[in-house]
Amino acid sequence: MVQRDISSTPARDENLSSAARAVLALGCPQAQPGGDVEEIKPAEVSSNDVLSMSWQVSAMLEKQTLTIADLAAVTRRLRDDAFLRRATRLHRYPGGTNVSDTASRLDGLVRLVIEKTAEASAGKPEAEALATFRQQVERIRFAAVFTAHPTFALSNEVYAALATIASAPEPLEDAPFFETHRRNGPPTLEEEFGLASAAILRGRDALDQLTESLLTHAREKWPESWSTLVPRPVVMTSWVGYDTDGRTDIGWWDTLRLRLRMKLFQIQRLRAQVAASGVEAATLQSRLVRACYTVEAQIAACPKSGDEVETAEFAKLLVEHANDAIADPMVLADALQDAIDTAEPQAALTLAVARAGFLAHGMSASHSHTRLNATQIHNVIRQRLRLTDDPADPAHRRALLARINEALETVQAVPVDFGALLVEQASAARLMMTIAQIVKHIDSATPIRFLIAETESGYTLLSALWLARHFGIAEKIEISPLFETREALMGGAQIIEEALRSPHWRAYLRATGRLSLQFGYSDSGRYVGQLAATYLIERLRLKILDLLRKWDLEDIEVILFDTHGESVGRGGHPFRLADRLAYLSPDHVRARFAERNVKWREESAFQGGDGYLLFGTPELATASVITIAEHVFAPPQRQGDPVYDQPDFSADFFSTIADAMTELVADRGYADVLGAFGPSLIDKTGSRPAARQSEGRGVTPRITHPGQLRAIPNNAILQQLGWLANTVQGLGSAARRHPETFETFLGDSPRFRRALDFAAHALTHSNDQVLRSVVWLLDPGYWLDRATVEAKASQRERYLSVMHDLEKLDFWADTQSMFRRIQADHLALRAAWPDAPTMAQPERLLHAIRIALIERIWLLATRVPFFMPRGNFTREVMMQRILCLEIPSVLRELDAVFPLAGSKPDLDFHEPAGPQADNSYRQEHEEIFRPMREMFQIMREISVAIVHGVGAFG
Repeated sequence: MVQRDISSTPARDENLSSAARAVLALGCPQAQPGGDVEEIKPAEVSSNDVLSMSWQVSAMLEKQTLTIADLAAVTRRLRDDAFLRRATRLHRYPGGTNVSDTASRLDGLVRLVIEKTAEASAGKPEAEALATFRQQVERIRFAAVFTAHPTFALSNEVYAALATIASAPEPLEDAPFFETHRRNGPPTLEEEFGLASAAILRGRDALDQLTESLLTHAREKWPESWSTLVPRPVVMTSWVGYDTDGRTDIGWWDTLRLRLRMKLFQIQRLRAQVAASGVEAATLQSRLVRACYTVEAQIAACPKSGDEVETAEFAKLLVEHANDAIADPMVLADALQDAIDTAEPQAALTLAVARAGFLAHGMSASHSHTRLNATQIHNVIRQRLRLTDDPADPAHRRALLARINEALETVQAVPVDFGALLVEQASAARLMMTIAQIVKHIDSATPIRFLIAETESGYTLLSALWLARHFGIAEKIEISPLFETREALMGGAQIIEEALRSPHWRAYLRATGRLSLQFGYSDSGRYVGQLAATYLIERLRLKILDLLRKWDLEDIEVILFDTHGESVGRGGHPFRLADRLAYLSPDHVRARFAERNVKWREESAFQGGDGYLLFGTPELATASVITIAEHVFAPPQRQGDPVYDQPDFSADFFSTIADAMTELVADRGYADVLGAFGPSLIDKTGSRPAARQSEGRGVTPRITHPGQLRAIPNNAILQQLGWLANTVQGLGSAARRHPETFETFLGDSPRFRRALDFAAHALTHSNDQVLRSVVWLLDPGYWLDRATVEAKASQRERYLSVMHDLEKLDFWADTQSMFRRIQADHLALRAAWPDAPTMAQPERLLHAIRIALIERIWLLATRVPFFMPRGNFTREVMMQRILCLEIPSVLRELDAVFPLAGSKPDLDFHEPAGPQADNSYRQEHEEIFRPMREMFQIMREISVAIVHGVGAFG
């Protein structure tokens, strides 16, 4: 994230018009209806304060006392206020960014680690005390994983400004001026990689501070032996450029090129650190210089596509210069130790810090995760081994498991070269071969995570193992299932046990020394609800712990990777980073692992633009790393908590939440309200589409189930509709069914209160009247009521026109039924939790303004003149797409149907000039198309303002 000096940025414009100030006043709780409000209104408007505000805005627009430019200014003001509040929250989130406070926290943490070591080794020789300390700091205990996906909702400059303001010692009163906070377009892979790697490198700097403090105190305690310590309690990890699940913009050449760049960052970093130490280590420096030049040449030679000649030249550089490029960090271990041993004290400390970071991360600035889908694994096994039965069918599961075990008995490793990689068509085999080339030519020492999305059978894990053995890299990858759907979370223990029954899987775990597991919060959150999902994940972890005992595998390490997002619907705790870590990995579970003497490593995602903010400046990165280290070194303690003390009640309580959310997802009206115009409220924020795309100029296929939306846009749409169902739905039903349990949990359970923080934050950005307004917009009866009370015949016809077109979409009945389901659950929650938060008036005003703009766009569309069909683009298609707010694509069509005339040529044509009448559709553009375009831009800016309020996209 590029840093930007905002100290001289002009403050937001205070010269708002009187009309704009009148609209802003609607966002004040004490505001009274203005004089422009129409006297005769449908009952829906009178009973709904959001719709009432919307009507006031519409009335001012209709009477031309308010302009579109005024609304744009109001939106910027509300957006900037939300931006400043978000910056303040970001400042607090990792525990504050004051440099001296952070330094004090770090010193206190390391002193505590030293004290705990002294207590554990009291009365023992110093060598044993050092060994105890070494065990504490030399094992990786936590990984910060930098992920991407479509989460880049803001322009890079705005992200940088947010991070900068959050790091400032004093809060700003005015936000820096930006005409828009939106991106120009979705980020490219190169852009994602640049943002991720910048955040990672700031994280590495923060890790160096942690290491320096650990080594400084160790030197005071063990002056003769400290220099042999290589602390690595926390590492950085990334899957940006390596995650091919659902993406088609990442070729194997992209993965290798970006992986080589991460290698170059690492070598350059060590080279700079050695130089900064002042130590004359000529041989070491020469080796690093040669490695830098070699890797730079390899990056330059990396093909841009599957070109055979380019690939052959690239392969030649990799193979012939393997020694110069350094594939194993231990090659430099002796030289680094010699330099440390002969250096002056301060230089020795600098070199020891550099060595720790280098050896912890291998030949890369971060560890690497790849990812694909289970189906891709099944496809390649079907092709290679002719196992054609469906692993999802339980009737075939046992036979498939037997046959894959037989295949594992006889599998032989085959050589991998770039020629084979060029012609490989199966995506899973291609990825496995890419990893093989990384292991051979880039980094032979550091394991690569192999994440498998939608794992719902042990067969998938054994198939991945066969593929890894087939390509000769089984002991260099960490095969990790992703448990995310309700079925996977409920049956995850069975999936693991299916694999554990195989002696080949058990042998693989013993050879690598670890079992890697990934837990997802996007599909689980949107299908069973965020609160129920985390309970199911916690229960699954404990079941897997029991399986390790059953299969005599308690001596292996368990990696627990929580791949959550940043928002409340996806597992990123809204209030503090410390709470996030404690919520994802509760003390109860950590204590159970400790009691069994099972080692575990925690990993946590920092996703996309929002997640990278926590490493957006050196101050934020340092505070975040220290918060992580405080969590890592805190000894887990099991305390009394009714969630654990009353397991039957807890299971039923959270099951009720899950059932209610499952029923909502199955409700046709839920898909309708998500898909009606929800995808059009958000910008494209990554390479993957939000939903299925329309073909040609016809109507976009209707979404009939939330599964047709991707998880991140699904959650983002809920934010924009003003109802975060994936976090609050079902909680009211559970509270109504178990009122005593809810009251007990609320008063006496730290675990439940931390979970309820999600519901509290979700309710702060949820309002049933906002959602009700959306449902009414889609109801033809609402527009008929408007026509009924309308005095002007022309306006009455426009209302009726919208009514008829909405009837063709047929959203109204199902969405109203769905709303009743949500409203009933909400009323039950309010009864059980009367002081639960509510949406603030300024945010309700943002929704009200957007509703007014939607209505105005729809009404403007009724004024489009008659036109002949243009391919599949007819007037009926136009109206249906406009009702779904597909405004940019519709306006492109209308620009072609109703073109503006070209400018008059300023040339001499050598005869009297003829009449050059303006035959263009300038009036339609000025009165219909341009206002529609401008209003749609304001709507999207409102979406960004709401994202700021929630704190993250999706």
